[in-house]
Amino acid sequence: MTAPRTTTKDVARFADMFTALGAEPRLRIMRLLLSAHPEGLVVGEIQAELEASASTLSHHLEKLKNEDLVHVSREGTFLRCTANTDALQELLSFLYAECCTRNKAIRPEEIVQICK
Repeated sequence: MTAPRTTTKDVARFADMFTALGAEPRLRIMRLLLSAHPEGLVVGEIQAELEASASTLSHHLEKLKNEDLVHVSREGTFLRCTANTDALQELLSFLYAECCTRNKAIRPEEIVQICK
């Protein structure tokens, strides 16, 4: 079975996602949200954990949301953030597709470990 062909548009979208993850505060947010998956965290919990100002956190969450890496939903007066694991899986699959199928440089099981 061959992997679906990646279009130029797909590559541009993945590049934007990597750019969003390339800032240290956003990478910290993603790791935090993944550690709380699938429930996610409310913005105040993220802010307390990362010791970030509200405006700074809002900026970073907006960037992650715009790249579809984070979902934000309203719960009364709170905003709950969750990692979009489907988008992350797609991004990582794109990154490792050629490596793991063309030249076998890295075995997929060395990259991904299923947690139970």
